[in-house]
Amino acid sequence: MNKLLGRRLGKIRHRVVVMSGKGGVGKTTVAVNLAIALSATGRSVGILDADVHGPNIPKMLGLNGRGPVMGEHGPIPVTTSGNIKVMSMAFMLPDDDTPVVWRGPVKHTVFKQFLSEVDWGELDYLIVDLPPGTGDEPLSIAQLLGEPLWAVVVTTPQDVALLDSRKSVVFGRTLNMSVLGMVENMSGLTCPHCGERIDLFKTGGGERSSRDLHVPFLGAIPLDPKVVTGGDQGIPICIAAPDSPTASAFLSLALRVQEAIENPSGG
Repeated sequence: MNKLLGRRLGKIRHRVVVMSGKGGVGKTTVAVNLAIALSATGRSVGILDADVHGPNIPKMLGLNGRGPVMGEHGPIPVTTSGNIKVMSMAFMLPDDDTPVVWRGPVKHTVFKQFLSEVDWGELDYLIVDLPPGTGDEPLSIAQLLGEPLWAVVVTTPQDVALLDSRKSVVFGRTLNMSVLGMVENMSGLTCPHCGERIDLFKTGGGERSSRDLHVPFLGAIPLDPKVVTGGDQGIPICIAAPDSPTASAFLSLALRVQEAIENPSGG
C-alpha cells in the first residue's frame, strides 16, 4: 500500500464492501440505504461506487449533473443533502449513455485513484458498492482497501441467486474479509389490496444459506414498489418513506452492521 493510499484509508475508521454473486439482486439499493441508515445514527459516511460499468449511485441519490471539485488536498467527493460523501465513475462521464470500455489494469488504476487521491476526509464508514461477482474487479478493490475489511453479502431468495451469493461468502473469507453476514433482498411483497404477503421469489433462502455457511443472517428486506420509484427519482426509501417497513428493515440492517463492527465482543 503506497503512502498516500495509507494516509487516506487511515482517516476512515471502518471500510465495508457490499457485494453479491450476481447482478440484479438490488446490491446498490442495499448499499445506498445502508449508508443513509448509518448516517441517521450519527455516523459520518461515504459511498464509493466501484461498479465502473454500471455506476448507478448518483442517479439513486439525485446527484446527476454534479461532480467533484478540486480542493487543496485532491478531488472533493460530491456531498448529499444528508452529508454523505459520494464518489462514482458516473461523475466523470459526459452522459449516461457513454460506456466505459476499459481492460482490467486501467480499472485497477482508477480504483486506486478513487481511494488514494480523493479527499475523503475523516469518516466513520466508507461503504463500497462492489461490482457483482468474484472476479478481477472485486479482487482488485478488496486488495486496495486492505485489512480490516468488512463485507455484507446481498442475495434474493431464489436458488440461482443463493448459489452465487454463497460463492461471495467464500470469496470474502478467502481474502480475509470479516463477513458480517447475508441480507435477503426482495423478500416478499405485501399485496396493496388485501394486505396478504406474496413470496414472489420464495423466502427464507438467505437465512438457510447463512446457517449453512456459519455467517450471521442480517435480515430480510421486503419487495416494495416505493424502492423502485424512489431510486428512479433520486430519493431512496430511507428518505422518502422513513416510517415504512422497508426503511425500518434497512435501519435494522444498519444497526446490526454497526453493532458487529463497533462492539464485536457484544459487551
